[in-house]
Amino acid sequence: MFPEQFQSRVRRAVEAAVSPLAAVGMSPNAATVLGFLLNVVTAGVIASGHLSIGGVFLFVSAVFDMLDGALARVMRRQSSFGAFLDSLLDRYSEAAILAALIYVFTVRGQTAEVVLAYVVAVGSIMISYARARAEGLGLQAKVGIAPRPERVIILGVGLLINVQTTVAALIILAILTHVTAVQRLYHVWQQTDGDRPNGSADAVSDRVVPRDPAAQS
Repeated sequence: MFPEQFQSRVRRAVEAAVSPLAAVGMSPNAATVLGFLLNVVTAGVIASGHLSIGGVFLFVSAVFDMLDGALARVMRRQSSFGAFLDSLLDRYSEAAILAALIYVFTVRGQTAEVVLAYVVAVGSIMISYARARAEGLGLQAKVGIAPRPERVIILGVGLLINVQTTVAALIILAILTHVTAVQRLYHVWQQTDGDRPNGSADAVSDRVVPRDPAAQS
């Protein structure tokens, strides 16, 4: 995960860059949908076999993915629905990119690579679900070595160069995504003290009526 200081600098830079968009009245939700559509286009480019161009599009899409949050902060229009929409479309975006890669490898008869991309997809789902489920229980699970920005960068760099580096990026992601999911599991375990009899009563009490927030992941 990028250091917090670096993330803060990036946020400030993006907020400064989106000021003109805020001035013309572009809404945060519109930016979210635009970023999603760019990811769909990116998936189409990758599915056509143009991996390097797809890598360029992926980074362009990543820039737009940052705009919605920055616009919401600049325009003071942060909302629960906006956060939900952003999270939902991020999951669809990631699924579209990985589905495109699965299609490419299937057409080429590269079965091992198809399985590899699927493993990455499962890991990515578990990362987002772990956080959503934890937050539904009143806990925190933002930790981990490979949240979405890092995953996009790793895959984007791999796509930019060639097929071999794309496969290498998928191998790295296949490991890091599941490591991140386990890190979040351990983080929740620490907060609940494993729900042992001598653990924190407050940590356990939130689980009396569990709420499944899978729709938010």
